[in-house]
Amino acid sequence: AYNALLTDNQLLELIEALKSPPEDQGLWTGPKVARWIEKKTGIEKVWNQRGWDYLKKCRYSMQLPRKKHRKGDKDEQAEFKANLPLKVQELQRENPNATIEVWSFDEHRLGLKPIIRRIWAPIGQKPIAVIEHRYEWLYLYGFVHPKTGQTEWFIIPRVNTQWFNQVLAAIAEATGAGKDKIILIVLDQARWHTSKNLEIPEGIVLETLPPYSPELQPAERLWCLADEPLVNRTFDSLDELEETLAQRCCILSTMTSEISALTNYHWWPDPEQLGEDNPVCA
Repeated sequence: AYNALLTDNQLLELIEALKSPPEDQGLWTGPKVARWIEKKTGIEKVWNQRGWDYLKKCRYSMQLPRKKHRKGDKDEQAEFKANLPLKVQELQRENPNATIEVWSFDEHRLGLKPIIRRIWAPIGQKPIAVIEHRYEWLYLYGFVHPKTGQTEWFIIPRVNTQWFNQVLAAIAEATGAGKDKIILIVLDQARWHTSKNLEIPEGIVLETLPPYSPELQPAERLWCLADEPLVNRTFDSLDELEETLAQRCCILSTMTSEISALTNYHWWPDPEQLGEDNPVCA
């Protein structure tokens, strides 16, 4: 049977204590919680595992924080989320016979500098990643339709307006964008995304995010999946890296349910549910 070490009031004290750093001003861990329980209760020895147990009892879990830029403006971000469905409705009014889809786009730099990530490994056998730091790069351009999880991928040597124009033409063809199908693409404000020399195909509409708002960008969440076959490995050349990455993109194109679950934010507009009589979408 599970023996409680803390009274109900002491448990509430622990929950409150976890909201601030521990005494050493570091990070809470199972052992530190165990030491806190010893001090609070006078118990001579509390096993470290009981500290982990109490972290879970307080409804805590080990998580990696989502990045949020300190310069991001919360009001601008809230306004963007409120206005995006209105933009979709406006496009539908202007193109009453067209299908509207809302996509997300971002670029991801990859290269011969290794990606090191934690993996599951047998206890007592420290995993080894053979590395060699070299600074040669390519870019993965990723488009995602969060509602369905459909993706389109392009491996490109660099980022600039010229290459982005080619990718826009390719995504228009891949998605069937045109008079009868409007693809609204949400993207950040990189200078080549807003250049006056952009050549935007018919049926493609670009909608820029507020500055410093990666957390509003569903395509940002593609990279953890795209990176998987590359982590803890070294590649002899960019060609070898590109071949592995191309194979991964083919696989990702079939993982629509997983990708939709990852990228379909609760506030992301669904044009099929945004009718003229649905002002709540704002």
